[in-house]
Amino acid sequence: MRRPRRVALVSSSFAPYVGGVEEHTLHVAQELRSAGHQVAVWTVDRGESLGTRFVDGLEVRYLPCPQPAGSIGAVLRFLGTAPGAALRWLRAWRDLRPEVLHVQCFGPNGLYALALHLVARVPLVVSSHGETFADDHDVFSRSRLLRTGLIRSLRSASAVTGCSRLVVDDLAERFGAWGGVVVPNGVDLDGPGPGPRPGDAPRPAVDQLPTVFAVGRVERAKGFDLLLDAFARLQTPARLVIGGDGSELRALQVGVDARGLRSLVELPGRLNSDEVARQMTSAAVVVVPSRQEAFGIVVLEAWRAGTPLVATSLGGPGDLVEDGVDGLVVDPTDPAALANAIDSVLRDPALGRRLSGRGSERVHAYTWTRTRELYEAIYDRVLAPSRSPRPRPRRSIHWGRRWS
Repeated sequence: MRRPRRVALVSSSFAPYVGGVEEHTLHVAQELRSAGHQVAVWTVDRGESLGTRFVDGLEVRYLPCPQPAGSIGAVLRFLGTAPGAALRWLRAWRDLRPEVLHVQCFGPNGLYALALHLVARVPLVVSSHGETFADDHDVFSRSRLLRTGLIRSLRSASAVTGCSRLVVDDLAERFGAWGGVVVPNGVDLDGPGPGPRPGDAPRPAVDQLPTVFAVGRVERAKGFDLLLDAFARLQTPARLVIGGDGSELRALQVGVDARGLRSLVELPGRLNSDEVARQMTSAAVVVVPSRQEAFGIVVLEAWRAGTPLVATSLGGPGDLVEDGVDGLVVDPTDPAALANAIDSVLRDPALGRRLSGRGSERVHAYTWTRTRELYEAIYDRVLAPSRSPRPRPRRSIHWGRRWS
């Protein structure tokens, strides 16, 4: 039996917002609590003044994270708000007395976690989710404060993790964080919409046409415009559903109208987990067309749903998915290649069954329980009384390319 720990998960974002980081933090918090640990989520107050709330039984503190800026007015505002923000963070620390400050996705939350680490001498763990390269606004190139804070945090941290090999390598090569380990995302195997297992009969078509489905934040990095280009080139009649919301949603709708595809393309906006599961289990193929993807939880969701997968080669999915075995891997910036991959699944049901069957087997290696166990092992090492300093090897350390 592991000793129960007190852990603060310091997340860059959390409910009511949705996304990979939010989902990761929620499931890890639930898993830690179920294993007997005392856990709280501390996240960024974006101005809503949400205070302290309970989300699925978890205590969540929405903490202000003001930052200094270049203008005199911005500096004055920061000087006026920083003392109150610092007091809120100190109260959160006093109420929980965490043994570990675990940053999930570095942003303004990471700067305040670093400050608390330095003041209260609480061990720091930093987990990256691709924010250093997958951010549409390239914030770490534009903000010297965030870049400097990240580098300082990585140097001060007792452990550094990334959700994929790509993320760990980026932390090492661009920010000097050698010695990071891969702790991948998971999926709830008992969650909504588990699909058919290998050998099951194929699913019926939806609305008389097979459905191509994609989901995520509608931002440039997710490549939904690339998927739209590929869809317009399909040789097989199909319909396209892209679920999600974001700053590029209007531009995507304009692209649909410009191609005369309004009758074949549906943009339903943000979908909850039940709606995503229903769409996936009824789809003929799930596509992850990202220009850059740190991991790709959608990959695991497609495998869980028992639906054939076409995934980007640009980022984590290219390392996670074995081309031609549990999915098809393609460069989405080549619309003809992406269209051919989708067409091959739509035209060949036997290929789809082979891909989805292997995916349904592989997904069992990626559970949130496994993710929690990897974090627990890190906490045990970090908090061991005789712990030696974290090694600094010349190359990054990985749990391994594949678990299954």
